[in-house]
Amino acid sequence: MTETVDVQGTAIGIGILAAAAVMVYGTVVSETVVGVDTTTIATWVFAVTLAVVSLAHAFVGHYALAGGHGGAAVGLLFVLLGTGAQVAIGLLVLVLSGAYIAVVTLRLKREATAVE
Repeated sequence: MTETVDVQGTAIGIGILAAAAVMVYGTVVSETVVGVDTTTIATWVFAVTLAVVSLAHAFVGHYALAGGHGGAAVGLLFVLLGTGAQVAIGLLVLVLSGAYIAVVTLRLKREATAVE
């Protein structure tokens, strides 16, 4: 897990800063950018961030975390692109993926401390 900690933290940090910058722009300057609501843009940025973190985990062989983050990205895509039931499914996938990520992270941390 240590191989991806730096990349994961950096990717999430950049993603959150970019999303926050879009939200600040939406609050201070204009609520839309090229006709798209800034909240929607910020959510897209976060979905891409989760996809990048998923790829980083897959690259180093942590497929459980890759699947969890990928699932969260897909859940956000359902929320962004769906209507009605699709949005509900997206939210469910997002919550389940977040819970899965938490469980896998705790398991990996426990295994790492058992090895030391």
